[in-house]
Amino acid sequence: MIKPDSITIFRHLSLFILTFVSSAFTGALFVGHTAGMPDDFVLFSSEGFQFYMGMVVWEGVLFASLLLGFLTVHEFGHYFAALRHRIHVTLPYFIPFPLSPIGTLGAVIRIKSTIQRSRHMFDVGASGPIAGFIVAVIILLYGFATLPEPEYLHNFAGHESINEYISEHGTFPDEPLIPENDQELEVMVLGNTLLFSFLASFFDHVPPMWEIYHYPFLFAGWLGLFFTALNLLPVGQLDGGHILYTLIGFKRHRIVARSFFVVVLILAGLGVIPLFKSILSDYSIPVTFTSWLLWAGMSLFLLDRAFHHTLSWILPAWIITLVSDVLLLFLFSPEVFSGFTVWIFWALFIVFLVKIEHPPVLFEEPLTKGRKILGWICMVLFILCISPNPIYFIQP
Repeated sequence: MIKPDSITIFRHLSLFILTFVSSAFTGALFVGHTAGMPDDFVLFSSEGFQFYMGMVVWEGVLFASLLLGFLTVHEFGHYFAALRHRIHVTLPYFIPFPLSPIGTLGAVIRIKSTIQRSRHMFDVGASGPIAGFIVAVIILLYGFATLPEPEYLHNFAGHESINEYISEHGTFPDEPLIPENDQELEVMVLGNTLLFSFLASFFDHVPPMWEIYHYPFLFAGWLGLFFTALNLLPVGQLDGGHILYTLIGFKRHRIVARSFFVVVLILAGLGVIPLFKSILSDYSIPVTFTSWLLWAGMSLFLLDRAFHHTLSWILPAWIITLVSDVLLLFLFSPEVFSGFTVWIFWALFIVFLVKIEHPPVLFEEPLTKGRKILGWICMVLFILCISPNPIYFIQP
């Protein structure tokens, strides 16, 4: 195993520091207190918006520490599993991205040698999600256990209507409340998940999903579940692809992965078709027909790329996708599928980056009983942590 030299360590450490600063700064915009702060703590002010030094010094740093703590444990879970099996792997690359609401696109490691055995593939793939999931749950449980009273939202500007409701009823409203003079404001909502909802049911004063981002432990913990689910998608060379491949083998995994991609396309259509209608509504064209025509062409193109021009897979999958979207959009209002547009990005991510089929390993071998149990637990965690609409905006 090649040990990283000082220049390599410096490069990775620099990326970590940049990502930490980026997450602390941008994350503070959500979790930082913005009301009741003295003017002496104003860092800058522009067009009525004031950014307080206290936000960066405390809430931003806390949020960045929690989020990067989760990412670090997840990636080093992969790293140490690779070291154990003498697989050449890099240190984690943290990705700063100040334009993101959380200041980062996550972290990755590069495996620079071929993984030849199924058991080694499983260990490397499963170690990250399991380690990161444990940290995410610990962060969430601490956040739930230390929740303040609903009046905590009095610390944040722009919550006048909600604060009035809280003062009168002592609890959160069932729906977002927007001031009458700002009815065009959109509210960011985090998608609920089976696990998040289950854990929340044991605690009082749990905020609604459109206020979670003001609570650093809950926000970071929710993001931990989100990144865990994203990595456990059972396709390609994502962690979930590694795990499911070693559980069921190459041929079965190809069938499951392709079927899963069809589900992803169906969900994508539920978000993309209403989006097309909204964009085309300003033009003198048949909006509904054109929207469906565009989606039919886009989905056919993605299926063709995903299934390597295999018509026996492409045509049935295409028909299933379109018929499913027709039925679901006929039975339910488009508002039900708010936030589903994100699935088109996941579809593109799968087709062009991680692919669908997992390449075969050189030595396929049955997993031990313990590994099989852990593998199926990981698949269950994917279901518990995934949300069909992870982040979306509504206009009450």
